[in-house]
Amino acid sequence: MLSQQIRTWDVLDERVLGTLRATHREAFVPENERDLAFADLEIPLPHGQCMMAPKVEARLLQELAIEPTDRVLEIGTGSGYLAACLARLADSVVSLEIFGDLCDAAGTRLEQAGVENVELWNQDAMEADFDTGFDAIAVTASVPVLSERFINLLNPNGRLFIVVGRPPVMQATLVSKHADGSWTERSLFETLLTPMINAEQPEPFVL
Repeated sequence: MLSQQIRTWDVLDERVLGTLRATHREAFVPENERDLAFADLEIPLPHGQCMMAPKVEARLLQELAIEPTDRVLEIGTGSGYLAACLARLADSVVSLEIFGDLCDAAGTRLEQAGVENVELWNQDAMEADFDTGFDAIAVTASVPVLSERFINLLNPNGRLFIVVGRPPVMQATLVSKHADGSWTERSLFETLLTPMINAEQPEPFVL
């Protein structure tokens, strides 16, 4: 997987590659999909959700440039695999999952994997309140437009990975918040992700 999928997508950061080696993806894949654990595709989860393709997960981890002291927010726990990877790179992770059964299953997998620095919340990300900000935020579902909700949760010099757009065109985007509170965004690559439940849905612009 690392040589054929990950490196060919310009993922060369040794901390990220080491995290992918050490985190057993197959342990987080639904049992009936284990044969596809390392395939270059999304893996279906209950409720119409999906695990991202390995190369997208790897690029997300590299682009966020997570430091060992970082506090990270993940929107969409899913299987728990990405949370486990984030936990290896960061000091702590808060991960939100709207579906209770997915949240419970991910908690069991994380416990079995010995991951202790992930706090799981069974909550809608569009309604959750947070007492403090985050150094990095990973959004594992797409939104039709980039809103400031998640940007406002970033600490100064924080980074947000989010996929923006509607089918058939979505853009993986990195938002960087600066020390003065301003922010910039950078397009990374085209991809498709399952839409975020209850995301803001402005009307498409029509000429």
